[in-house]
Amino acid sequence: MRTTVLFATCAIVVQAGTFWSPQRQDLYRPEGEIQRRLRPPKADAFRHELNQEPEPNFPRRPGHPPTGFIALGDSYSAGIGTGFNGTEDACRRGLHAHSMLIHEDLVRSEGENKTSFEFLSCTGSTIADLLRDGEAGQIGEFNTTTSADFALLSIGGNDLGFFDIMNSCIFRFYSFYSGTCEEALARSDERIVSRDFELELQLAITEILDRVHWERRPWFTITVTGYARFFNEDTAECDDHSLGVWWRGPKLKRALRRRMNQMVLRVNDNIRQSVDAVNAAFAETKVLFVDYDHAFEGHRFCEPDVIEPDYSRTETWFFLVGGKDNAEGQHATPIDLALSSPEAGLAELPTPWASTRPCSRAARVLVKGQSDGLCRKTVDADHGAHPEDMRYVPTSYGQTFHPRTKGHEAIRDEIYRQWRGAFGGR
Repeated sequence: MRTTVLFATCAIVVQAGTFWSPQRQDLYRPEGEIQRRLRPPKADAFRHELNQEPEPNFPRRPGHPPTGFIALGDSYSAGIGTGFNGTEDACRRGLHAHSMLIHEDLVRSEGENKTSFEFLSCTGSTIADLLRDGEAGQIGEFNTTTSADFALLSIGGNDLGFFDIMNSCIFRFYSFYSGTCEEALARSDERIVSRDFELELQLAITEILDRVHWERRPWFTITVTGYARFFNEDTAECDDHSLGVWWRGPKLKRALRRRMNQMVLRVNDNIRQSVDAVNAAFAETKVLFVDYDHAFEGHRFCEPDVIEPDYSRTETWFFLVGGKDNAEGQHATPIDLALSSPEAGLAELPTPWASTRPCSRAARVLVKGQSDGLCRKTVDADHGAHPEDMRYVPTSYGQTFHPRTKGHEAIRDEIYRQWRGAFGGR
C-alpha cells in the first residue's frame, strides 16, 4: 500500500566535475590500491559540521518554496527496523528512515499540509521492482499530480546480492543450506563487473525523470545515496569473534572484513558512474550522488576495544540480529545466540521467525529441486520461496547490517551538506 504524505525522496543533482570511468581491469587491482582509490575521505573534517544539525536547503523551483518529494528504493531507503513500534507495513518502512526525517524537517520548515510526500520505498526492492509496468512498479506508482521538487533514491544492494553475502559469509541463517561465502562473493563480483547493473540503474533514473516530465520541471532533481562499509577492517580483536547465529559461526577475520568493505566501495563506484552517465546526457546536472560512507567512521562493526557482537553499544550504527534501535530513549537488548544449538538458536529470536523457520530452512532444498511438504504449503500460500530475498525474512533478521536511527540521521545530515553545496544559490 502506498503511503502518501507529501514527501519526495529522490532529489537529483550531482556535483559538477569531470566524468570518470575506470577501465574494468582497475576493479582487479590489489586490494590496498583499489581501497585507496575508491575510499572517501575520513569523516574527521566533517564530524563537527554533521553534529551541528545543518539547516536544510531543500531542492526547489528557483524563487519558490519547496513543495514536496518522493522516496523510492530498497530497505536502506525504507529504514527497516528504525523507530519500530511493533507494527509495520508490508514494505517495513521505518519511522526513522532518513527520508522520513527529511520529510519531518520539510514540514517544520514549510508548515503542515503545504508539502507533498510519497514514501514508496520497499524492503527487498531491486531495480526491476522500480521499473515494473504500471502501479506494480515504484516509478509507475507515484502520483505525478503532486508537486514534487525532488526524489530520493537508494537502490542496488539487492541486485548485487547483499543479503546473500551476509547470510553466507556472516550469519548463516539457514545453517548448511546457506551456501558458501566464496560462492556468494563470486556471484556479487560477477554482477558488479558486468555493465548490466550500471545500465539498468541509468534506465531507472531516466525513467524517474521522464515520469515527472523533466522538460516541464527543469528544476526537478534526484538524490541517489550509496552504502556504507560495515567493518573496521584493521582491528585484530575481531578475528576470533563471530556474528553467526549458530555455534561456531564464521570468524570475522580481517581478510573477510576487507573483502566485504571492498565490495561496498565498488558498488558505490558503480552507482557514481551511473549518475555521471545520466548527467552527461543533460545540459544541466539532474542527479546528485551522496556518498555518506565517511560519516560512519568509528560507528562500524569491530571498532577498537569492541567485542562483537556488542548489543549494548549504541554507537554502532548498524543493526545486529535481533538488536534494538539506537534512537534516543531506546536501549539495546542482547539476544545470546553464540552458544545456541542449531535446534534452539533461531527459536530464541523474536517472532515471526520461530513460526517461519521450518519453511525458510527448507527453501534451499526447494531451490535445488527437492521437496518438503511442510514448507511447500507455506511457500504456495506466500507465492514462492526466495531464500536470498529480503522480503521473505522477518524484520529481526532483515534489519541486520542496515542503518539504525543514528545512521539515518548521519545520512540525512550528509544529504543536507551536499544540498548546501549544490543548491546554495537557489
